[in-house]
Amino acid sequence: MDSRLALAIFLSSSVLFVILDAKTVDLYKVLGVERNASQREIQKAFHKLSLQYHPDKNKNKGAQEKFAEINNAYDILSDEEKRKNYDMYGDEKGQPGFEAGHPGDQGGYTYFRGGGPGQNQYTFRPGEWQNMGGQGGSRSFSFSFGGSGDSSSFGFGMDEIFSNLFGGNIKSGGQFGGFGGGTQSQSGSRNPSKSIRAVNSQIYKKEIVDQGMTWLLFIYTTSSKVIQNVEPIIEEVANFLEGALKVGSINCQMEQSLCKDLGISPQRIPSVFIYSLKESEKGSLVEYNGDWAVKSLKSFCQHHLPSFSKRVDLKRFEFPSQKLPTVMLLSTKKDTPVIWRVLSGLYRKKFIFYDAQVHESSDPIVKKLGVDALPAVVGWLSTGEKHILKTGISVKDLKSAVHDLSILLDGFEKKNKKASSSQMGKANTNSWENQIPTLTGSNFDALCGETTPVCIIGAFRSSRAREKLESILKMVSQKTLTRRQNSAFGARDAISYSLLDATKQPAFLTALDKSGFKSVDKLLVAYKPRKGKFAAFDGEMNSEEVERFISSVLNGDVRFSKTRQSPVLK
Repeated sequence: MDSRLALAIFLSSSVLFVILDAKTVDLYKVLGVERNASQREIQKAFHKLSLQYHPDKNKNKGAQEKFAEINNAYDILSDEEKRKNYDMYGDEKGQPGFEAGHPGDQGGYTYFRGGGPGQNQYTFRPGEWQNMGGQGGSRSFSFSFGGSGDSSSFGFGMDEIFSNLFGGNIKSGGQFGGFGGGTQSQSGSRNPSKSIRAVNSQIYKKEIVDQGMTWLLFIYTTSSKVIQNVEPIIEEVANFLEGALKVGSINCQMEQSLCKDLGISPQRIPSVFIYSLKESEKGSLVEYNGDWAVKSLKSFCQHHLPSFSKRVDLKRFEFPSQKLPTVMLLSTKKDTPVIWRVLSGLYRKKFIFYDAQVHESSDPIVKKLGVDALPAVVGWLSTGEKHILKTGISVKDLKSAVHDLSILLDGFEKKNKKASSSQMGKANTNSWENQIPTLTGSNFDALCGETTPVCIIGAFRSSRAREKLESILKMVSQKTLTRRQNSAFGARDAISYSLLDATKQPAFLTALDKSGFKSVDKLLVAYKPRKGKFAAFDGEMNSEEVERFISSVLNGDVRFSKTRQSPVLK
């Protein structure tokens, strides 16, 4: 017999016998699962064991054989038809004589037939080959290899033996390819599982590009030797981050133009990319080059989630004026929560996102915002009006949380459009830039909260006094160019201008001074929220005197007094 032929038979039979020795191997026991285990349980067990015994990771004696057993067990039990045949006959092909204890037990040896008529069969008796021996029985071992009957090639190459055994070629850096659970092709490769959506050019353009969602993309070709072992890792990461990312696969052999446009060159070994919006408004593809482990891939995915929310210190942050509505998440989390990062990507063109860490809802700043339980979402319309959107947020899972908060933001967006439309209606008769808002409980924090350095407030007790103050403040605010009208928050050097109906809000003035300035019909108050101080002007009300008073306030030439208590509005 030709020496190469003998070597091929020896290696092939050794490998196959390790995998198929039915008398001592129970495939369910190999994976450590019950016979009624679900596909998910089988998949998780395989993933855990394959990482433990992979030859790149485990150099112990017997690890390679154990790894081969694990792959063989998973290959059969992950396929519904094979598993059914195995459960019924002990053979994944539906032929008796595969598993010990079942009909067809051949005394410790399995008759393995690889093809149809015309295929060669070889018989070895116990002891004839050291690696083929049984337990001293007298039965022979018969097997045949697939092919067209060519006795020199046996219908396969030596690389196929080890490709099927180890799940494919080993990548450098300890990585290994593979996506088990798919459909076997004639070339020995597998297509991704049906749980991974196939992506073509149309889907990529309409559902991935610029949609704000992160995608984990498996890139392969139909000629790829292996797409096994990694699929359970991807699916586990996808399940963990469900709601934060989606998963898809691109066959570069079928979608050549798409892969070319994306700058991806098809390779023998499949690869994984993530479509990320972390760095900019425009998404980009980033290739994963880490180890094939759930923890590593999950960390990679989380790192590349959107980050359009700006983390701020609530005590020191100065909120700028925004044309878009603003939303802020208050939580005890040290870093921006995944949920908020996901939403910041989906709604990045509709809202300005902030988030802040607070330790408890009893914090004075938190209470001042009107929040009674954490986590909480506070929103400001583009008109400056504050709304408590939700407090005491309960998170069941990531997917449902993103869904529930998306509904919340959709509702707030509609409310903002309605408020903006109303504002535009007023602008048709009188320019909004010339409007001086009247302080109320709902807009006080936005117009005169602690983030505003100085509030200039015109207090009135009659309609005539209101008209006078409003006319003067309109003129001065435009002339000095310091007013940021209707901003939720002012810049460090900004002044807000507003009116106060003293007959409806008497408590505000008594919080400043015990007398409440009840003897005057109109009054100008300069109030510093952060310092809790105020200065009052009740002299002659004309634009020149008012402008002089405000200039003195800015220059520090006016003496301020401590307020009796923090003023509030109803």
